[in-house]
Parts: sequence; structure tokens; C-alpha cells
Amino acid sequence: MPFRAPLTNHHADATPCPAAHRHTSSGKPLRADCPGRAYTQAVCSCGEWEMTGRAKGYVNECRRRHLADHAERPKVLRDLPGLDAS
Repeated sequence: MPFRAPLTNHHADATPCPAAHRHTSSGKPLRADCPGRAYTQAVCSCGEWEMTGRAKGYVNECRRRHLADHAERPKVLRDLPGLDAS
């Protein structure tokens, strides 16, 4: 089963900012009833990784790198002769 690390946006009071709340790239709200995105968080289903930051793009990049690490074959398999496809 592949691991997942969904991105979630949060208001300054730590409440989730719903996907329906659209923002500018800087996190400013496009709706009058939204206080704005204060931070973005990604938590991996592996239970060993979590990232929180103000810059959504940076959190997303770290999330992608972490998920790519899961996609690599385990070192045990790479070390067996004749099984390394690279």
C-alpha cells in the first residue's frame, strides 16, 4: 500500500482551512469569512514524518521528496546480486 502525506491548510488558531477557502499565493484569503492561511502541514501515513511551514510550496516539495524516499526499493533488495535493475 503506498504511503500518503496529504497537504492541509490551517488558520492561525490551528483550525483547518477548508479547500473551499481559496487564497492568493501568499495565503491571503479570497473570501471575507476566512482569516487566511497561516500555515500548511503534511503528515505521512508512515507515522515517522511531519512537516509544518508557512510556505505552502516548500512544504509540498518536502512532502514530495519524502514520498519519493518511500518509493525507492529497500537497501536489502539493492544489495542482493542480480536484483538491482539500475
